[in-house]
Amino acid sequence: MSKIRAEHVFTSESVSEGHPDKVCDQISDAVLDACLEQDPESRVACESLVTTDMIVVSGEITTHADVVWETTTRDIVRSIGYNDEAMRFTADGAKLMICIHSQSPDISLGVTAETSKTHEQGAGDQGMMFGYATNETEELMPAPIMYAHKIVQEFARLRKEQPKKYPFLRPDAKSQVSVRYVDGKPVKVETIVVSHQHTPDAKMEVLESIVREVAASVIPANLLDKDVKYYVNPTGRFEIGGPHGDTGLTGRKIIVDTYGGVGSHGGGAFSGKDPSKVDRSAAYMCRYVAKNVVAAGLAEKCEVQVAYAIGVAYPLSLNVDTYGTGKFEKDEDLELIIRDVFDMRPATIIKTLDLKHPHKNGWCYKETAAYGHFGRPNFPWEKTNKVKDLIEAAKKRGFKI
Repeated sequence: MSKIRAEHVFTSESVSEGHPDKVCDQISDAVLDACLEQDPESRVACESLVTTDMIVVSGEITTHADVVWETTTRDIVRSIGYNDEAMRFTADGAKLMICIHSQSPDISLGVTAETSKTHEQGAGDQGMMFGYATNETEELMPAPIMYAHKIVQEFARLRKEQPKKYPFLRPDAKSQVSVRYVDGKPVKVETIVVSHQHTPDAKMEVLESIVREVAASVIPANLLDKDVKYYVNPTGRFEIGGPHGDTGLTGRKIIVDTYGGVGSHGGGAFSGKDPSKVDRSAAYMCRYVAKNVVAAGLAEKCEVQVAYAIGVAYPLSLNVDTYGTGKFEKDEDLELIIRDVFDMRPATIIKTLDLKHPHKNGWCYKETAAYGHFGRPNFPWEKTNKVKDLIEAAKKRGFKI
């Protein structure tokens, strides 16, 4: 069992929707959305690449949907803000290659209930997935990644909603937040780093002033003081950015997508994958479990791990770690309660979170592809509607709450 350190500093980074890798994640998830909206049974594994004046969309897709590939792709790039030819990558000007073929029938055999050996939907791949929650922020997320997300998200809002006031801001950006912890609790932000792409005429002192204003607007005042160190565009300039400055690929920001390095990561990326892929759906379910455990007051921090074999419905293992903050004598006791409340089979996960019909429920997968898959209330895995069930399950097993 992991122990809480007396004092330490932890750092997490986030990137904006204009970061090349995030451009790709959003394209891949926009393709997934387009498929699921017409055909909820679509099997999608979409990978994208962007570079100077070029977009490539590839992958294995089996669907009855009639996807307008070019419109879907270019609309995403346009919404991000790549519309100025000076950036050497634009929604309307970039060359587009579509390289799509159907899913392997070997994989489909085990994933499709009708053809699997047990006549039950199996996992779309082998592997292990993790979910995490902590009571250190309102969102039950680690503070460093949550505040890093909020900084770049606020910059994007300013850039899009007030273009006349901030004409020098371009889409590509990164943030980094270092937080000091004492006895497992965040007590102070030590350092904030922001690298933001800008036009040639941008003044660095103006950008530095905006960074301080944005930080003060998204980070609680009790964590900020006059000693916070700010680093804004540390190299001095950041004019060349986006896909012209760095080639982007789907799935290269898995730590940004999850908990900023807090806890563990199974290694699988999320974007572009339909919910039959447990890399995505089971990671969402693990977050759902961990968040409800913390919301129920059964632990201050909770990490849930689950593992699968391809084509097999039931998980191979379930592991729970509360980092010494659990309310029970052993984390194994909490594991029993979790098993009583949550069914981790792929088909049940999809049904519980309704992952095949996002558009009917007011969200879409492309929304997850920037600023983190966790910590935002519009996603179904962020609900805390299992708190009462967990408490009742604990009582039934004779545990005092």
